[in-house]
Amino acid sequence: MAGAAQLTANGATGAALSGLPLWGAGFVLALANFMSVLDSTIANVSVPHIAGGLAVSPNEGTWVITSYSVAEAITVPLTGWLAQRFGAVRVFTTALALFGLFSALCGLAPSLTFLVICRVLQGLAGGPMIPLSQTLLLRVFPPKLAPQAIGLWSMTTVVAPIAGPLLGGMLCDEAGWPWVFYINVPVAAAVAFASWRMITPFETAVWRRPVDFVGLALLILWVGCMQIMLDKGEESDWFNSSFIVALAIIAVIGFFAFVIWELTAEDPVVNLRLFGNRAFATSAAVMTLTYGAFIVSVVMVPLWLQTSLGFTATWAGRVTAMNGMSAVIMSPIAAQLVRRFDPRILVNYGVGCMALVMFWRSFFNTEMNYWALALPQFALGFFMPFFFVPVTSMAMGALKPEQTAAGAGLISFTRTTAGAFGVSLGTTAWSNATIKAHSNAAGALNDASAIAQQLINVGFSPAQAIGNIERLVQVQAVMLATNHMFKIIAAIMAVAALSAWIAPKPKGPVQARADH
Repeated sequence: MAGAAQLTANGATGAALSGLPLWGAGFVLALANFMSVLDSTIANVSVPHIAGGLAVSPNEGTWVITSYSVAEAITVPLTGWLAQRFGAVRVFTTALALFGLFSALCGLAPSLTFLVICRVLQGLAGGPMIPLSQTLLLRVFPPKLAPQAIGLWSMTTVVAPIAGPLLGGMLCDEAGWPWVFYINVPVAAAVAFASWRMITPFETAVWRRPVDFVGLALLILWVGCMQIMLDKGEESDWFNSSFIVALAIIAVIGFFAFVIWELTAEDPVVNLRLFGNRAFATSAAVMTLTYGAFIVSVVMVPLWLQTSLGFTATWAGRVTAMNGMSAVIMSPIAAQLVRRFDPRILVNYGVGCMALVMFWRSFFNTEMNYWALALPQFALGFFMPFFFVPVTSMAMGALKPEQTAAGAGLISFTRTTAGAFGVSLGTTAWSNATIKAHSNAAGALNDASAIAQQLINVGFSPAQAIGNIERLVQVQAVMLATNHMFKIIAAIMAVAALSAWIAPKPKGPVQARADH
């Protein structure tokens, strides 16, 4: 009965919830995850507005995206240590409160430097919210309802990156870019209060653990250097720059030092030994490949629509948000199927079909209308839950109960790091492909001087005629580069789909377990 103090089925000593209170707690936890993931993409369509408002270039404006992702990636794997040291509920509610505070400061930022600093702090606060929302869901829900809990959580993970551009575009067009951040403040406050009131009885056990300062420093060092290298590489002419070379060397040495230290430390800040579990390691690999490729498309599409096809931020968001509608429908169905079928089959099906949709997108052209653009997005949403739900269930179901918090943090780390690195690598590859396509298109243009003369004859000035031709070539070059990127994304997802079979066959239905 709700409210009865007892030892719950998931190992938490506290008030067992059922019925409406149980699903209310589940909604609150899922909403926190939604908000944290949302902020990784809500600024995507806002970059031109932010860059204009703060008088910086759009390339500099992308720091607003990557600074948050890197900071989030650093704190996500620390979640297991934080939960054991301070208690999962305390860390979760504190992170929510700080997330709201730093969101408000982002909106008040008078300069790009101040905004990036606040985005870093926002990401540091948002990182623990992702795995802890999952861990606490599994403590609140009884084992028999664990697949539904994972489905609810996965649905927010699926929908949030899609809803981000839509909400961000509407807020930028109607209220101004600061509201992209202000919108978090009341939500974070409400969710923190509700979590404290409803989930405190499910607090985890606490014991004093030594701080792995060396492991933490190495984590920050290699992730930070790698991200700066990827962000600044093209601008600095890559390895022709001594700065980029130095960052690359530090990142590589820091990474190997981090791995060696964490594998040999008695009390590591990140439990890399979990990768010794084949099912968990395979799930992490599939998550890295698929999400890294997927998030590139999430960033690329709205930028392409706004810069080449003349879409407003709102309409670009409406296109990208279409897959959220079908994803919401399919997430609970995917959660039910995880209990009945081998998750490897579901992952292979879901990611394989996502690859086919990406290949479909590689035939886009500049004459497409809204519905022609939105239909592949809508189709994509049907298959995304068959990636997120079974991969998460397969990873968490392979772990011991006491490893769940650390495992949730580590699998989320692979996802957020893949997203951050993927955006930097993807935008660089997209830019390089555009330059190459522009050069080829300009060289293949038949009698450009005659075309320019025709434009001059109908009233254009010589400069305007040349400008129009250049814009036409550039739009087509971006289109060719975009299609090329979709082919690459499709290939990566196809590899990820096949990689699911590396995992061992589960010995029965996959059951995600809560941390004790």
